[in-house]
Amino acid sequence: MSRATMARSGLAGAVRRIAGGALLLGLTACSTLNPTAPHLYTLTPRAAVAPGPKADWQLLVETPAAAAGIDTPRIALARTPTSLDYFADVSWADRAPNMVQGLIVQTFEDSGRIVSVGRDTVGLRSDYVLKSELRDFQAEYATPGAALPDRVHVRLSAKLVAMPRRTIEAGETFEASAPVRGRSFTDVVAAFDEALGQVTGELATWSLSQRFRPSGG
Repeated sequence: MSRATMARSGLAGAVRRIAGGALLLGLTACSTLNPTAPHLYTLTPRAAVAPGPKADWQLLVETPAAAAGIDTPRIALARTPTSLDYFADVSWADRAPNMVQGLIVQTFEDSGRIVSVGRDTVGLRSDYVLKSELRDFQAEYATPGAALPDRVHVRLSAKLVAMPRRTIEAGETFEASAPVRGRSFTDVVAAFDEALGQVTGELATWSLSQRFRPSGG
């Protein structure tokens, strides 16, 4: 996993540019072009998976579904529960759902508790498919009128589907918030790492606790 490219401008500067609207692309102005190439970031969360027996079933992980405001490489910022903006001059290295999918797979692999796991695009047969929806993936202003975002919020709804019957065997929602502990944009990225690591760790622990048997089909 590659590490994030370090942005030279601080978080406060990025937010000031957002407030002024100089370089921010809003949801209603998606066609506006930014002539400056953004600084690219990726995530490397540390997900803790509880110890336990090794699952004897195989799993494929689908790309999470997501609303248009999250299904993008742009890094989302919510000033209120009903609005969504983006940080200026920075971007994820991939669309957020694609990035999350890869990190879910990595969490299962790193746990050492499953026979086989991979992305659904590899075209392999599996006993179960993990379907999910990324419902929240943004920095937020928890305090009204704050100069900088206070936290990062991640929420993922997941379902385990038995193959080839395509029946839902279990479902759960995982949610975490992590504080932004500084004034640099790298502190925002660290908060994304913390919140996503908690979500993927709980997701993998929950999935591996299910007492499934290979479908054989």
